Amino acid sequence: MTYEEIMQKLEELGTEQTKKTFKNHGAKEPFFGVRVGDLKKLVKFVKKDHELALQLYESGNHDAMYLAGLSVNPKLMTKETLQEWAEKAYWYMAAEYTVAQVAAESEYALDLAREWIKSEDEMVSVCGWSTYSNYISITPDDELDVSEIRALLTQVKNTIHEEKNRVRYVMNGFVISVGSYVPELNEEAKNIAEHIGKVHVDVGNTACKVPLAKEYIEKVESKGRVGLKRKTCIC
Repeated sequence: MTYEEIMQKLEELGTEQTKKTFKNHGAKEPFFGVRVGDLKKLVKFVKKDHELALQLYESGNHDAMYLAGLSVNPKLMTKETLQEWAEKAYWYMAAEYTVAQVAAESEYALDLAREWIKSEDEMVSVCGWSTYSNYISITPDDELDVSEIRALLTQVKNTIHEEKNRVRYVMNGFVISVGSYVPELNEEAKNIAEHIGKVHVDVGNTACKVPLAKEYIEKVESKGRVGLKRKTCIC
């Protein structure tokens, strides 16, 4: 399918209800309101065309941008393109999911996560924390820098409640990721989760809630899934 045909199909798949939901969460025009499940049905038409995927993200249309993230080959992504994607991720769904998941599976996961975490731009920093969380979920423990992760846990412990709104959300998610995927740091993550307690995030006109990190990690423990890595973080 061509770019024009994909965009036409996205418009056909969009619904007013989904559009209203996305708008409540922070999406801005242009977008059609296509459910993620319907976007996944189009991946097969884009997946083997890297340039088409890049063109879809460049459109600035949320639905096309999300489809691009599902379809692109992370190993073909350049650092410069990932940086451009991060700068164009204007709301959390693009930053936490599309950009972070692709970056986490790229050759530049750690370089970009470290750089983005330090950014004063809220959504770029969100990209950073979420990229690192996703990277942890797919990377064997012996390839992780445990001392760096431990230092980031300490940073979360000391600063989370003073950080920008959505950064607080992904920092909380980072603690969950560490506690769930890195057995060596499970207890430390739970201790920090208990220390930070409830994290307050303005989620706008939605029913979303911020998970209690300690409670979430303990649920993973109860299922015997601590340390079980994912094959892919792109979803």
